[in-house]
Amino acid sequence: MNDFEKYVQRYLNLISSDNWIEEFTECGKKTVEIFSDISEEQSLFAYDTGKWNLKELLLHLSDTERVFQYRILAIARGDQNELPGFDENSYANNSFANERSLQSLIEEYKLIRNSSEILLKSARSSALQNVGNANGNRISAETIGKLIVGHNIHHLNIISERYLPLL
Repeated sequence: MNDFEKYVQRYLNLISSDNWIEEFTECGKKTVEIFSDISEEQSLFAYDTGKWNLKELLLHLSDTERVFQYRILAIARGDQNELPGFDENSYANNSFANERSLQSLIEEYKLIRNSSEILLKSARSSALQNVGNANGNRISAETIGKLIVGHNIHHLNIISERYLPLL
């Protein structure tokens, strides 16, 4: 198994059921619940030096989902062009998340999640099986959809383990 396959598998292993679309919906709801229960002040908390605060983490989820959503769209539509990678730390450093209200970040997340859900639920299963090139690797549109789920669950776990106990 190469490094990319290991990266993908670590997120796919977090999906506990065969109905990944249902888990997609559920982890989105859980994310909104968690962030809706914290205050503006708490949203600026980072559990360690050099780690993202909760606002930055939420915007990271939105940014990543946007990138993955585009990849799903392109690959499902048969685009064989190489799709670029992205540097999550550069995105976070240039997001200005801390200049925004927590509520605006929650609303953005909900809109992006709704858009992704429409895209995934409206795509034919055959289109989701299409394979394309993203960040130098061959991957199916469906696997990218599952990565959104696993990535979100990964960060929910980090929030539960490293942020919430210290708030």
